[in-house]
Amino acid sequence: MAQRTAENNIIRLYIIKLSKWLMLTMPVLFLFYRENGLGTQELFLLKAVYSFSIVVLEVPSGYIGDVWGRKASLILGSILGFVGFALYCAATGFWTFLACEVILGAGQSFISGSDSALLYDSLQEAGKKEEYLKTEGRIISAGNFAEALAAPLGVLIAMASLRTPFFFQAAVAFSAIPAALTLVEPVRQKLGGRTRPGQVLEIVRFALKDHEVLRASIIYSSIMGTATLAMAWFVQPYFAYLGLALLWYGLLIPVLNLVTGAVSMHAWRLETGLGRDAVMILIALGIAGGYLLMGMAGSLTGLVFLFLFYGVRGVATPVLRNQINEITPSDIRATVLSVRSLIIRLAFACLSPLLGWQADRAGVPSALVNAGLFFMVFGLGAAAYIIHKGTSCVPRGEMVYTPRETRSNHP
Repeated sequence: MAQRTAENNIIRLYIIKLSKWLMLTMPVLFLFYRENGLGTQELFLLKAVYSFSIVVLEVPSGYIGDVWGRKASLILGSILGFVGFALYCAATGFWTFLACEVILGAGQSFISGSDSALLYDSLQEAGKKEEYLKTEGRIISAGNFAEALAAPLGVLIAMASLRTPFFFQAAVAFSAIPAALTLVEPVRQKLGGRTRPGQVLEIVRFALKDHEVLRASIIYSSIMGTATLAMAWFVQPYFAYLGLALLWYGLLIPVLNLVTGAVSMHAWRLETGLGRDAVMILIALGIAGGYLLMGMAGSLTGLVFLFLFYGVRGVATPVLRNQINEITPSDIRATVLSVRSLIIRLAFACLSPLLGWQADRAGVPSALVNAGLFFMVFGLGAAAYIIHKGTSCVPRGEMVYTPRETRSNHP
C-alpha cells in the first residue's frame, strides 16, 4: 500500500513539476516586456519582486507544509499559480506585471520545499528513501525537458502575438490543481510541541545556527542556486546582445534545457563515482566559470560556455537538494528546504537589480564577468569550508529537532 501511494504521488509530482516548467512565456518574456516599453533593468526588477514575494512567504509556507500538510501547501500554491497567469493575460505595463509577479511568487513559495519533502517522505514510507536522489533527478529532468519543449512551442505561439502564450500558460498552470488535490499525505513524523509562529524562528535557528552541518550545506546550496537562477534570466538579454533572431530563441533554449535534463538523470552516478567533495568543487568551478567565460568570450563562442553551464546546473540541483534532505529531520524538512529557497530568492532579489542596471549601462558581458567573480569567490569559499570541516559525509538521520516546550532542562 505504501509503495502504491509513493508511486501515485510521484506521478502527480511530475504533473506539478511539468505545470511549473512548461514555461511557454519564458522564451519570449524579454521581448514581451520590451514590446511594452521595458528594458533589461525592468526585467530583473520584476524578477526581483517575484523573488522577494517568495522570500516573504518562503519559510512560513514551508512551516505550513510541515504543520497542515504538504498536500495542502501544494494545493494552495497550484491555485495561486493559475490565478497569476490568468491575470497576466490582461495585464499591461510595469505595475500590473508587478502584481502578477507577486501572486506567482506567493504560489511558488507554497510549492517550494513541500514538493521535495513530500517526495522524500513518500519514498521513506515505502522503504525506498535511498532512491530519492535518482527520483528527484528524474523529476527535475522531466521539468527541464518540459522547458525545452516549451521554448519552440512558446515561440511558435508568439507568432500570433507576444501575449498569446500567456493564455496557454494559464491552462498549463491549471493542470497542477487536480494533481495536487489527488495527492496522498504520507505517514511521517509530525512536528512536535504546540504550533505557534515563534516555532518557525526556532527551526530557522536550528538550521542556520545550532547545527554546523546543515548550515554549511544550506549556504553552499544557496550560493549555487542563486547563480543558476540569475543565469536563467541572463539568457535572453545575452541572446539579444549577440543579435540572435527570434527563431534561435526557440531552437537554443530547448537544447539548453535538454542538456540540463539529460545530466540531471545521471547526477547520482557522478556523485557516486567522484565523491561528494569533488562534485561540490566541480559545481562551483563550472557555475562561476560559465559566467566568466561567457562574459570574456563576447561572441557566439560564448554559447559553448552557456551549454557547459547548463550541464553543470543539471548536476547541482538534485545533488545539493539531496544533501540537505539526507541530514534534515522529517518533521521540519519542508521548512528547512524553504529556508534554502528563501536565501536564494533574497540573494537574487538583492543582486538582480544591480546586474540588470549594469547590463543596461556597461553591457551584458561586463555584468556576467562581475557576477562570475562574485560566485567564484563565495562558491569556492563555501565548498572549501564544508570540505575542511568534513561535513559533506554526515551520517543520514543524525540530527533531531526538539521543540522548545518539549526539551528537558539538560543541554
